[in-house]
Amino acid sequence: MAVAYDGGVVIGADSRTSTGIYISNRVSDKITKIDDRIFVCRSGSAADTQAISDYVTHFINQHKMEFGKPPSVKTAANFFRQLCYTNKEALMAGILVAGWDEKEGGQVYCIPVGGALVQQPFSIGGSGSTYIYGFCDAYYKPGMTAMQCEEFVKKALSHAMARDGSSGGVIRTVRIDAAGAEKKFVAGDKLPFGPL
Repeated sequence: MAVAYDGGVVIGADSRTSTGIYISNRVSDKITKIDDRIFVCRSGSAADTQAISDYVTHFINQHKMEFGKPPSVKTAANFFRQLCYTNKEALMAGILVAGWDEKEGGQVYCIPVGGALVQQPFSIGGSGSTYIYGFCDAYYKPGMTAMQCEEFVKKALSHAMARDGSSGGVIRTVRIDAAGAEKKFVAGDKLPFGPL
């Protein structure tokens, strides 16, 4: 999931990768760096989302060389949208693009399976998301601080991990703002449950 706040964005994910009912990796990293202040959260086929992320990273690097400045978050999101939409018959990829740029600050873009592109104040995705729509709707408040967004992300992910058999492991988060990106980690035995 990803949440925008005034001045930045927080993105987070669990770490379980499964193949059917078999857990193939307990501590995978589903958050991928695309640029210094743009990250994506990947769900669906790990192979598909890793390949798409590699392509977009390449496109973004070319874009930076051509224009001589960091790309906007919207530019990165549109690269993902284009790849996901034009290849929708062959891909199983849900992408959340989150980042910060000078023009629009913190932003969250959701690209669900099929390749649509929607900007939202917060977005959730993946198999565990179906269990926490009510929690997120009840506890998200416009104008939350960076710390409140981090707590919101950690608690929402904890609840999803508790209910969904395909979600689990540890929680990884990244806070992105004008200063850069700060990664954090919550161990599986330290998950925060309970109300905010």
